[in-house]
Amino acid sequence: MNTLAPARQRSPLHDFLSPDSIAIVGASADPTKRGYKAMVGLIKDGYAGKIYPINPRVDRVLGVKAYPSLADIPATADLALICTPASSVPALLLECGKKGVKGAVVLASGFRETGRPEGIRLEQEMLAAARQGGVRVIGPNTSGMFNLHKKVNLLALSNIKAGDIGLISQSGNMLLSLVLEAERNGHVGFSTYAGPGNQADIGFNDYLRYLGEDPHTRVATLYVEGFRDGRRFLDAAREITALKPVVVYKSGSTEAGQKAASSHTGALAGSYAMTVDLLRQVGVSVVQNSDEILPVAEGLALLQKARGKRVAVVADGGGQATIASDRLAEAGLELAELSEATGRRLAEILFPQASLVNPVDVAGSSDANPALLADCLEIVAGDDGVDSIFLVGMFGGYHTRFAEDLLGGEMRGAESMIELARKTDKPLVVYSLYAPVNPPALRRLHEAGLPVYSSIEQAVRVLSALGERGIYLAACAGREAVPAALPNHEAQAALAAAQAEGRDLFEFEAKNLLRAHGIAVPEERLAGDAADLAAIAQHFGDQPVAMKVVSRDILHKSDAGGVKLDLRGEGRMRVAFDEIIAAARRYDPDAAIEGVLVTPMARKGTEVIIGVVRDPIFGPVLMFGLGGIFVEILEDVVFRAIPLSYDDASSMLDQIKSHKILGGVRGEAAVDRAALIDLLLKVSAIVQAYSQLAELDLNPVIALDDGYAVVDARIIVDRCARDVAGGKGGQR
Repeated sequence: MNTLAPARQRSPLHDFLSPDSIAIVGASADPTKRGYKAMVGLIKDGYAGKIYPINPRVDRVLGVKAYPSLADIPATADLALICTPASSVPALLLECGKKGVKGAVVLASGFRETGRPEGIRLEQEMLAAARQGGVRVIGPNTSGMFNLHKKVNLLALSNIKAGDIGLISQSGNMLLSLVLEAERNGHVGFSTYAGPGNQADIGFNDYLRYLGEDPHTRVATLYVEGFRDGRRFLDAAREITALKPVVVYKSGSTEAGQKAASSHTGALAGSYAMTVDLLRQVGVSVVQNSDEILPVAEGLALLQKARGKRVAVVADGGGQATIASDRLAEAGLELAELSEATGRRLAEILFPQASLVNPVDVAGSSDANPALLADCLEIVAGDDGVDSIFLVGMFGGYHTRFAEDLLGGEMRGAESMIELARKTDKPLVVYSLYAPVNPPALRRLHEAGLPVYSSIEQAVRVLSALGERGIYLAACAGREAVPAALPNHEAQAALAAAQAEGRDLFEFEAKNLLRAHGIAVPEERLAGDAADLAAIAQHFGDQPVAMKVVSRDILHKSDAGGVKLDLRGEGRMRVAFDEIIAAARRYDPDAAIEGVLVTPMARKGTEVIIGVVRDPIFGPVLMFGLGGIFVEILEDVVFRAIPLSYDDASSMLDQIKSHKILGGVRGEAAVDRAALIDLLLKVSAIVQAYSQLAELDLNPVIALDDGYAVVDARIIVDRCARDVAGGKGGQR
């Protein structure tokens, strides 16, 4: 079983999420109370540790000796379950600290989640009391926790089995839904569950590190409504996904989406799509639908990974083979191209009418011999062009559909599939239309650790997660750190001046900063007044130029009529200068205008945008996508947390929906991919070097077949002289 490297400090959550003694504060014999349910769960499941019911009005609770207060118990407790009202919690946590209790589960609501000042104040008092005594808090406003391998079932859930899926869920109903689904499945079990509630103290990053270390957990599964410290979660996930799979279902959009945005990038950041991109960047398997959570968690727990996305489909019906092929393509998976040798071996055992290309349709060959399907699976598994195998059809139901005496053949086929799974590192995923009735052959597969699904869509999502994880781990193995940039003295001075004056960098200052770090920016000249145009026109000669207003008060120059394009000669430049100044004055009579920037027109190419925001949840985030005027219309953009690796930058170019445009369409040349990747990495390094940089927009960047041109650059300066790099703050 995977464990974390011993060099890193062990998570303190082990001290109370795997407790040897538990105090139930508010223990009760009333079946409607949580203090009763917790006692029942511990007693019924045979918890071997010490139970201390706390109730000043009775001597015993469900036959267990009770104590008037925490101070009266004869020894300390590893964990306290607090079932009393919110107002009592701060004082009880002080008692926990004095008694040496390491962790407390606070069930009560009425804290920060109410949005009322008194609730916020009460949560602050609770947290102060906990920290005074060194007590870690699960919650408040939590559904509770369980550790089934320790027989700690504080929710008193019935018909739940111990297994290897660790679960953290902000929704108690989602927990219940997954537990019921696991009961129907019959083969899935859980290790540890915790409801983070308000995350006043312990955040998702803390729980994830615990599950990463837990020897009973093979896959960590999280239902997330909101992160309080997304940057720390990304750091934890990057570490844990290298050891075991992590599955996340993220509901809604991040809190950052509510903030006001002052740039194109800011307007598009803070979205659900951004959160998903950042999670996948660190190896998390993100599921889009709630009914995928448990199937994907089960599949990853059993199979862990595939080498890549090339899937071989073996089917006993053409219709479902076609459906499977459609779903695989939609999921970004590939139908593996089978070798001629594989085709010849299949032809030796299948009817002439069978399809020998992927998807392989046995076309009735298995009707009288269902074990033949296992032979087909073994043949395609031996093909070097195959990363994973997908059995689609009615396996398990042949004896029901055709003849009872086929059951033996199905059982022999199941044993052969199990043996194949043991011999190969290529995952085998099974979809059967008979899965809902769980016939003997499918039960045998499941018992041996092969996942069986009743939905093609769920099975395909599992195959996708396996391929994504394998590709991610392979990329991590060869990943090299990209060196950070060293701050430039002139750039630092420009940023300091802008901060002192309460403005952002002027466009020419932003471009100078980019130039200082090796980014290709076209030459330009600033005309403070019309008298400067003669020398500028002479300098640029016959080149067509663009002219743009420079003002701290005009954010979107085109909207103000402050841009003129494709101008030649001093005469046209003078006319454009006057028109730009007049338009800017009409747009904002009080605007401070520095002048007009003159720069040669860029060559025709593909317009892209590169932007950066410092997200309040995830810290510095870089965006890439289709640029120009369409960026906020099409929103064809992708995100990565900074710092970027080479693989991060490369994958951004491949992920946008319009990625084929970058490769050249309708006779257009492909863009210089290496140059764009280098630009993304340089921007990432710049953001690391300058904490004063709050937002950055390079829009458009003209991507060419031999480089790029940064046509417009905007850098928004943090108005506060504080270090905001890395998204500091959050839970302990």
